[in-house]
Amino acid sequence: MIRDKSLRTTVIGILAALVLEAALLGGLFLYLPRENFNPAMAATSGTQNVKSAVAPVGTDIIADTVTKTSPAVVKIETIQKSTYRNDPFFNDPFFREFFGSQRPYNAQPDVSQGMGSGFIISEDGYVLTNEHVISSADQINVYLTDQEKPLTAKVIGADEELDLAVLKISSDEKLPYLQLGNDDDTLVGEWVIAIGNPYGLDHTVTAGVISAKGRPVQVEDRQYKNLLQTDASINPGNSGGPLLNLEGEVIGINTAVNASAQGIGFAIPANTVKSVLETLIENGKVSRPWMGVYIQTLNDDLARRLGLQSSQGAVLSGVVAGSPADKAGLKQGDVILAINKEKIADAGDITNVIEKSKVGDKITLLVERDGSQKNITVTLAEK
Repeated sequence: MIRDKSLRTTVIGILAALVLEAALLGGLFLYLPRENFNPAMAATSGTQNVKSAVAPVGTDIIADTVTKTSPAVVKIETIQKSTYRNDPFFNDPFFREFFGSQRPYNAQPDVSQGMGSGFIISEDGYVLTNEHVISSADQINVYLTDQEKPLTAKVIGADEELDLAVLKISSDEKLPYLQLGNDDDTLVGEWVIAIGNPYGLDHTVTAGVISAKGRPVQVEDRQYKNLLQTDASINPGNSGGPLLNLEGEVIGINTAVNASAQGIGFAIPANTVKSVLETLIENGKVSRPWMGVYIQTLNDDLARRLGLQSSQGAVLSGVVAGSPADKAGLKQGDVILAINKEKIADAGDITNVIEKSKVGDKITLLVERDGSQKNITVTLAEK
């Protein structure tokens, strides 16, 4: 026991200092990757090296990416003129009798405006956005970051099923543009950046990660089959804007929001866009093959009711009148067992075959009808 108070105080101070130093070194061991830890470096460099080791995505990386890509992101304003709106007086019987069949002189056309986002993909002014952003628009205005007055845009091509549209604007100068990346190389958990105009707020930037890939999503009457999911905030007005990786490449087009949840947004993969981009520019649309049937996957119960010995295949629950299937002789209740000698396990197999085919292709179906099997050839038409 140390009786001298000053000596005891000194010893306690030394012990406290040793404990504090051990705690600091222990913290370094916790935060530094084991293979990169160097005690000498930690002792001389302090916490700055710890920060760089655990935060490879520095605050400047996102800011630099935004600075580099933002000039190519545009605001899209749409104007739609509909029929004359009803004048409140014209609904009154007295005024209807007074004016007869004439519409009151003060009736005004109903003009509605919409807002969305897009981005330039070539220096000569091609712009990508969502189809639903420009659908039914009579006039499309595109606002560049460095110009107050908008440029009038022309629709070059659009596809409702994929929710994609290509616009064209004209400028006397070469325009900044973004590159489409390869979303196959993007991993779940990677950082992404969304730039757009939510609620009309120009060039709003949000950041997050890729939450999932290959999401099928139903949004109102649209069925998206393969979307990227992100927790970067995407709100009304973001539609059509780019989802970027940290290299500044577009890996998706922001398109859908789950309004009932927080931190869930969706984007059309860049590779989906690239697969149809040339077709949209050259032809203005995407041609899809069509057979004209409604299909249902067989199960044991349905197979028993139809008197089938096996539940393999898919049954036609309906045939569209005048469709290629109708013209080929297919009927409701037919069971498709194979297409081009490839067995059909369920309704999804038929859909996959049609989607991979081209307009004008002939496909041979092995069909079971009334206990017997036969081959029927269908020539696919344009949807």
